[in-house]
Amino acid sequence: MAINNHLSPISQEEIRVRGMVQGVGFRPTVYRLAKTCNLKGEVCNDGQGVLIYVSGTTDAIADFVQRLQTDCPPLAKIESIDRTFYQGDRTFHDFTIAQSVNSTVQTQIPADAATCPQCQAETFDSRSRWYNYPFTNCTHCGPRLSIIRSIPYDRKQTSMAEFAMCPDCDREYHDIENRRFHAQPIACPVCGPRVWLEGANGEKIDTSNPIDTVCTLLQQGEIVAIKGLGGIHLACDATNETTVQQLRSRKQRYHKPFALMARDLGVIEQYCTLNAQEKELFQSPAAPIVLIDVIPNRANCRDAPWRVSTAKIADSVAPGQTTLGFMLPYTPLHHLVMQRLDYPIILTSGNLSDEPQCIDNQDARLKLGKIADYLLLHNRDIVNRVDDSVVRVIPSKRQPQNFDGGGFSHIRVTKNDNCETRPYKGTMARHTLHTQILRRARGYAPKPIPLPPGFEKCPPILAMGSELKNTFCLLRDGQAILSQHLGDLENAASFNAYQTTLNLYLNLFDHKPSAIATDKHPEYLSTKLGQELATANNLTLHSIQHHHAHIAACMAENDIPLTTPPLLGIALDGLGYGEDGTIWGGEFLLADYQGFKRLGRFKPIAMIGGEQAIYQPWRNTYAHLMAALDWNKLKQEYGELDLIQFLDQKPHPLLNQLIEKGINSPLASSAGRLFDAVAAALGICRTNCSYEGQAAIEMEALVTPDSLNYVKEVGAYPFNIGKLDQETELILDSYPLWLALLDDLQQTMPKSLIAAKFHQGLADAITNMVQQLRPDLISNQVILTGGVFQNRILLTQVRENLERMGMRVLTHSLVPPNDGGLSLGQAVIAARCRGGFRDNL
Repeated sequence: MAINNHLSPISQEEIRVRGMVQGVGFRPTVYRLAKTCNLKGEVCNDGQGVLIYVSGTTDAIADFVQRLQTDCPPLAKIESIDRTFYQGDRTFHDFTIAQSVNSTVQTQIPADAATCPQCQAETFDSRSRWYNYPFTNCTHCGPRLSIIRSIPYDRKQTSMAEFAMCPDCDREYHDIENRRFHAQPIACPVCGPRVWLEGANGEKIDTSNPIDTVCTLLQQGEIVAIKGLGGIHLACDATNETTVQQLRSRKQRYHKPFALMARDLGVIEQYCTLNAQEKELFQSPAAPIVLIDVIPNRANCRDAPWRVSTAKIADSVAPGQTTLGFMLPYTPLHHLVMQRLDYPIILTSGNLSDEPQCIDNQDARLKLGKIADYLLLHNRDIVNRVDDSVVRVIPSKRQPQNFDGGGFSHIRVTKNDNCETRPYKGTMARHTLHTQILRRARGYAPKPIPLPPGFEKCPPILAMGSELKNTFCLLRDGQAILSQHLGDLENAASFNAYQTTLNLYLNLFDHKPSAIATDKHPEYLSTKLGQELATANNLTLHSIQHHHAHIAACMAENDIPLTTPPLLGIALDGLGYGEDGTIWGGEFLLADYQGFKRLGRFKPIAMIGGEQAIYQPWRNTYAHLMAALDWNKLKQEYGELDLIQFLDQKPHPLLNQLIEKGINSPLASSAGRLFDAVAAALGICRTNCSYEGQAAIEMEALVTPDSLNYVKEVGAYPFNIGKLDQETELILDSYPLWLALLDDLQQTMPKSLIAAKFHQGLADAITNMVQQLRPDLISNQVILTGGVFQNRILLTQVRENLERMGMRVLTHSLVPPNDGGLSLGQAVIAARCRGGFRDNL
């Protein structure tokens, strides 16, 4: 309805909109809103975002700006709106969409987005020309990052270039009133990509409906490789134990949990309990894998015995876990595959264990033909590999400061050369739960993360990330652009993919770094590549300490300003290269963006055999016991325990010599290795782990609400806090823990209670450390970061303890607490060290 503006003065404004506003249907929205508000002018894309000229009454323009906020397209994200009086001499007679303006690239590239409700409905509507079409999309959904080769984001710059639009698609593409207006991947059965089914031998299967045939094959217990949006997956019936075991054997993935896909929330709720925020995540444009709690069996369901699932997932889907990783269909192809299935399927990366996910048809035939019985392929190239994102929801008393998926920070209004910044006062969702991203990829990357105050004019930085769970980061113009999850660079194929993706991003964003940031570890491949790039391009190289980067990443995503005084960061992980050349991993650092001071740490314990200790947890148990007790005393007092009998079979004289002389047994203040040691003492993954963190994850799964309540009554395991000779740092020592734990093993205490006593005891010890460090602190803010804080129990207990002390606890919600977020911290530290932009504070 048009607005009555007869009393409002006429004005002309230039409106600059920055953020995720290209390739998401933003200009058609602007056009429609301008027409509704009776405005004249034009809108165009340029290198900075969207530029709007409007002429009309001041009330109409104000209403137009307000509607831009409330009626923003689903995939758009406005970060700022700058309004100035238009000083030009142009006269506008209508409102139009102008041609894009070429300028320096500062705009954003959208992430791939799950199928919108309208496209899903058209895919299943027999009257629609997209009926049963697996590539239905519009400006609200579909492929983005996965198909782009270069910028600007036009069809000719994507893998859709080879598909010429038919007359119907072309008409909709140019129809400003259509939601497919300038939808670059627009396609239909007449002109777009197509799917086909092959056998493992490469022969095409003669079927009129390949997708429906795949559904039948899955029901029959077959394993099918399915080419999707950002990669090729392996799929099978998740309720068929024989098939799941067969998939594990062929894929050489023996214990790590598989991801699941279900047709709808109703199917998921047969197996897991869901809260409102988890449902929201499932149905969001990102559509990630969400880790959710399994419905307990009747024996463990005291609080709600009526809430018991009769549905059954194969035991080998997620061995040793009490959570399952579910996702909903996020492309029309997946919706079509799942439409007849009222139970979940496994949908896991199409690769051999530890290798990158296949994205190429021929590569899939070569590598997956020995795993899958059939391959469902299509002829739209996947340009950029984009794994599925993984998130979980954790109880939280605090309100998240940022939410990666909507809203913006401010509106600037410039009048008579005076700039007024107004905080955004729109309605934003408030949650009592906290979303933690564990793997940031499809649906999130490459959405930029706005940097805190003080970084507005930061120099361009390239941060190379870590060795495991790698991402890299481009810093510029007050934003951080993190790559999608790229995996572990120890694998040659992953490292090659890392280099390819890095080159793509540098070109896409026209990024010319003034400096490069790397991890301090000299043997990381990302570090070596960063050194080579710095030397070749005559750039400054910043070597960043691992745990300082973890803390800085959490500071940045929580909007901690550049000039904030040092605050306490607790960084717990497996290992990181320390300032003193030793291995760190349980650190209490007083840190800001420029530097840090180590105030405390876990007591260093030998990693017997070096890297072998990561994969053979018993080595950590032995090292911790030897740091606490004499072997003869252990045998004398606890010789009947299976743990001691197991260790007695090892060459302990040799092991002791390795420890004493430091032969391939470096000291490490690692929280991750402590978890491994306790888990192995309980018999969890004692001999070996088949994936990183397996022992700790399975031990966490033993802890129940009942066992935690029991611990509150009887007490948790104790730790000592003190100082080593001639040292100023506080040391958290697990010595008393081991005496109590061995006594509990001797008394045959249930493992769930021992695991709970450990988790609660460690949380209490960390809290006590903070209490003792408090006189040295400038701020009451404390950061919890590092891969160990993916442990939901430890994170929740520590946060609650610290909040009761009056501390403000900052955790991760936009980037992973693990090494997947490390590049963000490296980048902001390097930017702070570079300087040159602080005069603008």
